[in-house]
Amino acid sequence: MVKKTAKTRTKKVNEKKVKLLVELKDLEKKYDTLLIASIKNLPDRQFQAIKKEMREKAVIKVAKKKLALMALENKDLENLKKFIQENVILIFSNEDPFELSMTLGEKRNAVKAKAGQIAEENIYAEPGPTDLVPGPAISELNSAKIKFAIEDGKISIKERSTIAKKGDIITEEKAGIMSKLDIRPFYVGLVPIAAYDKKSNKVYENIRVDRKEILENLRISSGKAVAIAIKIGYTCKDTISFLLAKAKSYNDALAKLIKSEENKQ
Repeated sequence: MVKKTAKTRTKKVNEKKVKLLVELKDLEKKYDTLLIASIKNLPDRQFQAIKKEMREKAVIKVAKKKLALMALENKDLENLKKFIQENVILIFSNEDPFELSMTLGEKRNAVKAKAGQIAEENIYAEPGPTDLVPGPAISELNSAKIKFAIEDGKISIKERSTIAKKGDIITEEKAGIMSKLDIRPFYVGLVPIAAYDKKSNKVYENIRVDRKEILENLRISSGKAVAIAIKIGYTCKDTISFLLAKAKSYNDALAKLIKSEENKQ
């Protein structure tokens, strides 16, 4: 039996690193998009599931910081280096960087809060029935100033109540209340950080895309635009029904005024 020496083990490790570096370089040549994403706090099981789901659209590679920086030894990729930190991965694809980012965003899962986390947005207990029965939970809800009532032997939240505000540190007590109410205010998944697009030869920062947020913003903006168009009398398919209704109401009011004047005479 041959005894493995430290020198032998080091050689095998180096060979593995060289092989991965060559592979990363080949992937850079093959694909149009190189996206850097964070896997911080992402459970390995979920990471493997996402990797499997994405295999038809992208190749996902995990590399240590030093090796990832060596893979970016290319003048076009130089500006990506500053985004290479611990807990990041390299994603190679032919999809547009923002389309790829949107796809990754849709694969995030809601998870329960843990003590010590910082609330990314306001966290609420929404009104409605719960599966909680009267008992220790009552004092916890009272301490959190959540208004509730007992209905059909179970606790029901009566009005929207703030559990934590954006920027608050989640305490053990608040995490416990949210767990009991099955409130999952945090999301885990691959978080896009930056990407290089070979077609445009550009590096894009802040590429995290939330489809739901975009659609909601578009809905709000559309509503505001229609309101302004109606106010200035701009005619289009989205305003014509409102303008006709407005004209009719003015016409009815004018007819009523004329009739009133005639009766006075």
